[in-house]
Amino acid sequence: MNSLGFDKEPSKTRVVVAMSGGVDSSVAAALLHEQGYEVVGITLQLYDFGQALQKKGACCAGQDIYDAKRVAEKLGFEHYVLNYQSKFKDSVIEDFVEGYLKGETPIPCVKCNQNVKFKDLLQTARDLGADCMATGHYIQRMGGLNNAQLHRAVDPSKDQSYFLFATTQEQLDFLRFPLGGWNKDVTRGHAERFGLGVADKPDSQDICFVPNGSYAKVVEKFRPGALKPGDIMHIDGRKLGDHEGIINYTVGQRRGLGIGGGHTEGNAPLFVVGLRPDKNQVLVGPYEALARDTIYMKECNWLLSDIPDDGIDVEVKLRSAQAPLPARLFRDRAVLSAPAFGVAAGQACVAYIGNRVLGGGWITGADNQTLTVAA
Repeated sequence: MNSLGFDKEPSKTRVVVAMSGGVDSSVAAALLHEQGYEVVGITLQLYDFGQALQKKGACCAGQDIYDAKRVAEKLGFEHYVLNYQSKFKDSVIEDFVEGYLKGETPIPCVKCNQNVKFKDLLQTARDLGADCMATGHYIQRMGGLNNAQLHRAVDPSKDQSYFLFATTQEQLDFLRFPLGGWNKDVTRGHAERFGLGVADKPDSQDICFVPNGSYAKVVEKFRPGALKPGDIMHIDGRKLGDHEGIINYTVGQRRGLGIGGGHTEGNAPLFVVGLRPDKNQVLVGPYEALARDTIYMKECNWLLSDIPDDGIDVEVKLRSAQAPLPARLFRDRAVLSAPAFGVAAGQACVAYIGNRVLGGGWITGADNQTLTVAA
């Protein structure tokens, strides 16, 4: 039995490695190659980088593609670049744009894993005769060839389980995550040991097709006229000001509301508590108006045999950087033990028991059993 769980020699085991051009996926590929596996690196061209920056002459994610190719050439394994721009635009960028127009706060990285990397690319790996596909994600796969479990990474600060909640059982059985038991310093140490040029490459902080962090500009680019002025309303019915487009706001936001002070007793801060795309309104209120203890979900993916009608005790994350919260999980909702604040539609509710990832669903809305708030 080799280290990937197959009962054959590594040299007779073909592994497709999804290579982004960063240090993590490069090290994953290098390690598997060092262990004697037949490695095939694949890098996806997902979007036109020059178009995203609106700069003439900028290559389409050229540096990342070049970096991945250099790693493959240095170590001596096959590497291919596949043009997935059309698939990425249809299933990730368009979904991102539509989500913001509906008043949601979308997570395109999850959609990319769900609809491109772990769907189309995984099928390509199968077509190439691969025994499995490996990535540089910080998450752990536990178990044998079939019915494997998904667990959080050893390093909580790098854990990417929130972004991989939509991984199905069939996909998980085909996937491998060589870095899930490490922290980033160990990964960079191996990159230096292999002499990889990406050893000091910084982690990407932005959504890849929003390189300058301006979500509104991307939405306006794909939907001209989407930035429509409208009203900023208090939950008590008062109009407090005007906005330049609801896509500039997200639930839980406090800064940059554009309404000044003096609207509340003691000048207490106001927060975005809801978005009304049908009325083109931003709804604001005090912090306590953000309280929600019942989270509703759609398109759920569960990595366990069944969820009983009366639910199970779990912990859930409602945002990627949020600490897990105790909850009772049902098939299409989670009831929190204590209210959470700033729950946004379009984010994900991801469930855990201990370090095991149970899956999750897309948040469609939330309410509070003890507090009624206008919506």
